[in-house]
Amino acid sequence: MAGHDAGAQYNFTGIQKYFNSYTITGRRNCVLATYAGVAMIFLYFKLKPKKQPAAVKEK
Repeated sequence: MAGHDAGAQYNFTGIQKYFNSYTITGRRNCVLATYAGVAMIFLYFKLKPKKQPAAVKEK
């Protein structure tokens, strides 16, 4: 039945060991990776230097 060892029957290797939909830990890692990705995109656009218009010099 479902419980803490619900995913023990699956032998995942590589990245599937940490990101899967069969275990609670795998689902949690997927959620955390999604939140981190959204936060990184937000911070990139928030902290990106603003382009300043070129100053026109008159003689």
